[in-house]
Amino acid sequence: MEKLPTQFLVCCFFILLALHSFSVRSQEIEDESEFDYGANSTKGPARWGEIHAKWGAFSNGTMQSPIDMSNERVNIVSHLGRLKKSYKPSNATLRNRGHDMMLRWEDEAGAIEIKGREYVLHQCHWHSPSEHTINGRRYDLELHMVHESADGKVAVIGIMYKIGRPDSFLSSLMDHLEAITDITDGERAVGVIDPRHIKFGSRKYYRYVGSLTIPPCTENVVWSIVRKVRTVTREQVRFLRVAVHDESDSNARPLQSINKRSIQLFRPDDKVEN
Repeated sequence: MEKLPTQFLVCCFFILLALHSFSVRSQEIEDESEFDYGANSTKGPARWGEIHAKWGAFSNGTMQSPIDMSNERVNIVSHLGRLKKSYKPSNATLRNRGHDMMLRWEDEAGAIEIKGREYVLHQCHWHSPSEHTINGRRYDLELHMVHESADGKVAVIGIMYKIGRPDSFLSSLMDHLEAITDITDGERAVGVIDPRHIKFGSRKYYRYVGSLTIPPCTENVVWSIVRKVRTVTREQVRFLRVAVHDESDSNARPLQSINKRSIQLFRPDDKVEN
């Protein structure tokens, strides 16, 4: 009889662990076959809200992403502070989700801190062209680093790229990307990947509250979009699209209404870049 409380506690621990894992994995669906990006498709962005009742945020939400960050809407501030990153190397898996390539860290890969809350890094993926725009300009690629707090809140860091020199982080993954090209739901263990190798290049960033940009488009996501636009080669962008083989030239959701939301641009007082 004395063993029962211990067994009960162990059982509860694993149930809570499973629920937490489900929460993390269910923020963005991993099987993307139920939707696509065709403008005239019955499964395209304009119809996403009709596919599942639980995707109603598409139709009813007022804080949807992506948005345009134009100068007239942006308030320049210095009180937000620098992005507090504490990333570290961790084992990762590369997955072809059907419309994008996702790199998922399987172990503890560090976190960011926003307003005293810690958000743990879980995965990153790429959209081309960029989903967010700056002053109406859409760039060639956008990386999303998806984080989640212990209480289920989501924060995403976005980095945009234009055509130019190769991105070193993508270059380090090319062999692995090639190995699962055309294999929908294909996965490949890629060993230890250090998220610190994802270069930001600037301490300036935009901040606003929006949503995930793929179903279920959950709202109240804290977005931090790095102001500096980095570079990537045309071949790297093309390879990311060819690798998923979804017969689409794009996996970028159209711009959404801002609906009077506040958009802030953090600019350090010393204006020093790193």
